[in-house]
Amino acid sequence: MCVVRGIILEELQPLSTLKTERECAQVFYDIVQCHHWAWKYPQILHRDISEGNIMVREKNGQKYGVLNDWDLASWLNTQNEESTSKFRMGTKPYMAHEQHSSQWQGPHRFRHDLESVFYDILLLVSLYSSPAEKVRFPSTGDHRYEKWHKEDDSFLDGRKSKIIYNGTWRAFPQPFFSGFTLWLAALQENLRRGIFNLENHKYAVLAASRPLKPGRRPPKVPFFDEDTLGGNFSYEKVVMIMHQFNQEELKTWGHEWQVTLEEASSEDWESEESEES
Repeated sequence: MCVVRGIILEELQPLSTLKTERECAQVFYDIVQCHHWAWKYPQILHRDISEGNIMVREKNGQKYGVLNDWDLASWLNTQNEESTSKFRMGTKPYMAHEQHSSQWQGPHRFRHDLESVFYDILLLVSLYSSPAEKVRFPSTGDHRYEKWHKEDDSFLDGRKSKIIYNGTWRAFPQPFFSGFTLWLAALQENLRRGIFNLENHKYAVLAASRPLKPGRRPPKVPFFDEDTLGGNFSYEKVVMIMHQFNQEELKTWGHEWQVTLEEASSEDWESEESEES
C-alpha cells in the first residue's frame, strides 16, 4: 500500500516581485522579527538566511516578509550536541564570516543569522538595479561582490573580514537602493565593534590561562556575551537600526518590540528635553 501525503501552502513570491525600496526594507525588517520569534519561543535557529529563503506574502495590498525553508534549522538546546561539521550551515555568499574559517568549531549562534541578513541586504542592493533586475557588469571584470557566488570559503573569509575589520568601510548601493546606505553602515559598525571586543575577550582568557608566578592570583576575566558580541550585535541593536527607513517608521509587529521602541523613543525625548533646559 502506498500513502501519499501533501501540504497545501499559501503562495509566496520572491523578492523580485517587490516594487519599491520601502517594501524591500519592510520585508528585511519582517525577517528579523520572524527570526527573533522563532529563536525566543519555539527556540529554533534557522541557520540558512539567504536570498532564496526570503519570500514575500501579499494580503490586502500589504506585503510581508516570510522566512522560508527551515530544512537546516536546529533546536537551541541541541546545538552543542551536534558534530562540528553540522555547525557550518548555510548558503556561502550569505554565511557569517566566522563560518568560512577552517578553525571555526561552532556553535551556530543567532548573531550568525543576523550577520547573514547583513550580507543579504548588501548583495541585493549592490548587484541589482531594482528587485527584479540584476546589474550587467562589464565582462572585463567582476563587481566587488559578484565573485561571492563563485568562490570558496577561503576567498569569502578574506572578503568578509575586510568588510568587518574596516573602520572606514562604506557600502555603495545602486541608486534604487540608496536608502539602505545608513542601515548597512550602522550594521557593519556594530558588527565591527562586537568582533573586536570578542577578540579582546579571547586574548584576556588566554592570558588568564597562562602559568602564574608564585604568589600571584590569576586575573579575573569579565563575562562576555558571545551571543550578542558583548551587546554590540543583539536583536535590540538590529531592531533599533532597522525599525526606521529613510526617517520613516516601518511596521513593527510584535507587542514586545513596540513597547521597546516606545520606551527608547521616550528616553530620547527626555534626553533632548534635558539638554535644552
